[in-house]
Amino acid sequence: MRNLNIFASLFGAATLGLTLTGCEGGDLYNLESPDWIAEKVDSIANSKSNEPEEELEGMEEDVYTIGATDFSTGWWAVFSKYYQIPDGETWNAVFNLNINPNASNTYKNYALILTNDEPRGAGNYKEYGAIRYDNQPSGNSEWGDYIDRSCVESNLTFNTDTDAGVDKLGGRVTLTIDRSNPNSFMVKMTNGTVTKTYTAKSALPNLNADESNTTIRAFLVPEGSYINWLQSNIEPIGGFTSAEDKQPLSMTLNGLPRKVLQGTELADIVANVTATVEFEQAVSKIVPSEDLQFEAIPDVETLGTKTLIAVYNKTYKGENCAQPIIAHANFEVVDKMYTSIGATDNSTGWWGAHSEYVKVAPYETFVTNFTNFSNGVSNWNNFVVVLTKADATEYAVVRADNYGWGDGYASCTTSGGQADWGAWLAAMDGAKVTTYVTNNGDGTADVKAVMLGTDGNTYYQDYIGIGGVDPQDFYFHFTVDGSHIEFDNVLGEEDNSTGWWGAHSEYINVPAGRTYSTRLRNFTSGANNWNNFVVVLTRLDATEYAVVRADNYGWGDSYGACIPSGGQADWGAWLAAMDEALVTVSVTNVGDGTADVKCVMLGNDGNTYYQDYIGISPIDVADFYFHFTVDGCHMIFE
Repeated sequence: MRNLNIFASLFGAATLGLTLTGCEGGDLYNLESPDWIAEKVDSIANSKSNEPEEELEGMEEDVYTIGATDFSTGWWAVFSKYYQIPDGETWNAVFNLNINPNASNTYKNYALILTNDEPRGAGNYKEYGAIRYDNQPSGNSEWGDYIDRSCVESNLTFNTDTDAGVDKLGGRVTLTIDRSNPNSFMVKMTNGTVTKTYTAKSALPNLNADESNTTIRAFLVPEGSYINWLQSNIEPIGGFTSAEDKQPLSMTLNGLPRKVLQGTELADIVANVTATVEFEQAVSKIVPSEDLQFEAIPDVETLGTKTLIAVYNKTYKGENCAQPIIAHANFEVVDKMYTSIGATDNSTGWWGAHSEYVKVAPYETFVTNFTNFSNGVSNWNNFVVVLTKADATEYAVVRADNYGWGDGYASCTTSGGQADWGAWLAAMDGAKVTTYVTNNGDGTADVKAVMLGTDGNTYYQDYIGIGGVDPQDFYFHFTVDGSHIEFDNVLGEEDNSTGWWGAHSEYINVPAGRTYSTRLRNFTSGANNWNNFVVVLTRLDATEYAVVRADNYGWGDSYGACIPSGGQADWGAWLAAMDEALVTVSVTNVGDGTADVKCVMLGNDGNTYYQDYIGISPIDVADFYFHFTVDGCHMIFE
């Protein structure tokens, strides 16, 4: 473990006197190529141009790299600077497009994104659309509400996204956006070998909130490629970037776990930590953990909140910098990674701890997963379900062991208990439990429990037809008695390293006319909007109806008919708030061949966010299930 006194000997006492700094953002543009000057020279020398270079006026040096040089950059992961193009003017840019020599997909190049004069994630951000360099009329090489694909011409057309020829798109590319015609606009992309043009039939409408501002913004997004920017005739936001070396100014840490288990070594905690370093001239790049030096204050051995200190001492070109920079971030050392009700030594007495109240709407079933722990003294020393009104007036209280009370309990039918209560009680210490609380909508309620004991046997306990329920005012919560329960049903690795489709929950059947809901804690890597929970709607045999994400996006044969809620007003704030957000997901089998998915997300910022998908169809009402999967995230079910 490195110590702060070592830092002092390395950098001098002045280093530790630096203000602990961090910066918001970091996605404006991303530079990951330390050899960018050499690549700039090579990009000119290795240009594929078969035509004389056109002389462009007013060009300025603008030297930076977008995308990882190992071609690992995914879609919407990194971006160029913003270039603002006033009405009546023309923007020219020159850059070298580096295509992966092993690329097998035509879309592994770049896309030009045209927007109003707002940054990504802003509340008023609006897109005209996107134009990608490859041309595939039957594919998705252009999109957006203001993009007419019939306006595209290219001398290289692909029929599928696996056609050969993507390598022809590489080399020195000149990009032009011409707004000089008041009745049209033109986009041209060419490397001298492949030329693609888009000549609009009308001018772009003004999507800016300020009608007097007719400027549009443009930026580039690579996918599976990287771009060495060379020149521009319009100064971007943040300014031009020269070829001179640059001193670091500040940095932000990325990928630090919010919680780590006690006993985890510092080297393991920081293994996936990177830093977005901001240099002079508004240049940034992502620095891996091995280029940083770390210290945890005060330690990582004891429980509690800790501060991770990171030091970086290199220039943009990798030389020792004039003054190292420091960033910090907090994390928590915990003895478990989940929520508990009751003391973990099972010392909590009757009614001594309660979970939050959960509202269950008419015809809704709420599904909860947890691990039950018991002191093993008596059958009642296990979980208890309490059914109430919002004001805590009780309908009924039902236990794990076939016993209950309350005005609504007398009318219910119980499952009859267990055949061997001694074996059951022993198996309940550590049992995996799923409870189903149903508001039947007719003044009755059901509670069902499925208990997978530590002996490998599955036990059941049902309370059917609990009466006297107001369907519009029906809640439940848990309590304990000489026991405790832990919401520890985790899907995905807790460091958010599980990739797309890498983990799946169990299938839940939703009968016709019913809604099934479940609650979870969502944890995200924070890299992209889609690095959050995903809901998959299927048949029992796993044939998919639709897949819907937390971030207003989905697909599948039945997805096209649905109406999404439209997403969030501020995607940046939403993404930050989704780490440890408390999420309720409700899936409805409407009964007419359609399904609805509704998500209520209580963010870590205290704000509630919503995402709905209404009218997913067609579905087979007699064969309808859902489950969860992950992508750079994990979830703990409650």
